[in-house]
Amino acid sequence: MFEDQVVVVTGGAGVLGQAVVQHFLARGAVVVSVDYNQALLDAAFPNPGPHCHLAVCDLTSRDDCAALSEELLQTHGAVDVLCNIAGGFQMGETVFETLDETWDFLFNLNTKSIIYMTQKIVPAMVAAGCGKVVNVGAVAATQGQAHMGAYLASKSATIRLTESLAEEVKQAGVNVNCVLPAVIDTPRNRSDMPDADFGQWVAPEHLAAVIGFLASAEAIAVHGAAVPVRGLGG
Repeated sequence: MFEDQVVVVTGGAGVLGQAVVQHFLARGAVVVSVDYNQALLDAAFPNPGPHCHLAVCDLTSRDDCAALSEELLQTHGAVDVLCNIAGGFQMGETVFETLDETWDFLFNLNTKSIIYMTQKIVPAMVAAGCGKVVNVGAVAATQGQAHMGAYLASKSATIRLTESLAEEVKQAGVNVNCVLPAVIDTPRNRSDMPDADFGQWVAPEHLAAVIGFLASAEAIAVHGAAVPVRGLGG
């Protein structure tokens, strides 16, 4: 399905990122897994194989993202799919108690990283007349909740950025969409919520499949969608 395509996955060493990387590798793509630490990438992909490339980048740095994007375009000639998976979570403070450090951390990682990674890659997609961008928001960001203001604001911004970018590039043949997962079944979430029913959560491989669909030719008519992926939790 993705033979001869180059797919870039940010946050590739994380649980969801690994699932997304494996989804595309299994379907014939050349995949570049991007994360901020080489040791994390090596641990996640001890035997990456010839079609899996590992790249270190500070996704909160405009300059680092620009340098990586230019290198990828020079090396591979094109980026067909950009999956912005990298993100962070923090909660507990009220809006009026939230520190600048919290706002900066969440907006830099959840929002600005998307902006920075699209600044070189999307113009190349526009010039080529095709391309797919898939971002990760959060179903919780569709409404406000106590003690989650900064996180929800950053993920709400992701949804609006997705919609805006989609409107800007859809006539050029580029699709931009996002997924809105509920709780993802990860070891960290199981540790933080040991009494929850894990079977109600979203399995990473199931979320990866939705991302894969949005990155596929079958989704050519889908622009600016924010797709809820709730699992069985409602």
